[in-house]
Amino acid sequence: MTTEIRPAATVLLLRDGAEGLEVHLLRRTRGMPFAGGMTAYPGGGVDRRDGDTDVAWAGPAPAEWAQALGCDARTARELVCAAVRETFEEAGVLLAGSPDGSDVVPDVSGDDWEAQRQALLTRELSLAELLASRGLALRADLLRPFAHWITPPQETRRYDTRFFAAALPVGQEARDVSGEADEASWLTPEAALAQMRAGTRPMLPPTIHTLSQLAGFADVAAALAGSPPEPLHPIMPELRTTPEGRFAELPDGTRIGLVVPLPS
Repeated sequence: MTTEIRPAATVLLLRDGAEGLEVHLLRRTRGMPFAGGMTAYPGGGVDRRDGDTDVAWAGPAPAEWAQALGCDARTARELVCAAVRETFEEAGVLLAGSPDGSDVVPDVSGDDWEAQRQALLTRELSLAELLASRGLALRADLLRPFAHWITPPQETRRYDTRFFAAALPVGQEARDVSGEADEASWLTPEAALAQMRAGTRPMLPPTIHTLSQLAGFADVAAALAGSPPEPLHPIMPELRTTPEGRFAELPDGTRIGLVVPLPS
């Protein structure tokens, strides 16, 4: 039986901290059907309404994103909309603003905003409807393409995921609001990777790899200017089992990290 590969989007939400570049990370609750207990970025599968053409849009058009992401314009629209929607659903950060493309970003605190975020989660409200109700436009110019990963065939749930980078908008705060996570934190890529190597922060290969790429940037401005850090092409690792554990191996033979330790 062939497993369906679902399109998905995830966002590396960035800010400048005291120790340098920081990224917002979520630890998915144990028992989740996909990546339970793993540290990841805000993100998720495309919703059918993410392709709505009545979404108010500021910044590069879907056709331009299609060239950057290597897909058709409709899929590009869906992926960018999914990135914005999922970031609001899982981190309470809305990458939207005035339709004229100005740098003014909305204050999304308050009970009325929380009610709309919950309505997005339950799919009672679409992103297009939320933006229209607030007189806002999706800010595609706040996103940068970063990576493209496809879940290996061995997995029972598979995703074709585009990774985006975005700066935390001034005046907004990332919040621990995801019902799919039991921890949210800002960490430097180096600190997150050190915890992964120590065995205290499990994460999947794409997270390990993209954190390693982020570690090469001094600050948010450098990360956005340098995105994508390598030519954007789909990466589908192979899972290999060795006496040390299970590793993800890239086509060139590179091992990018321990996935799941084998029992001793």
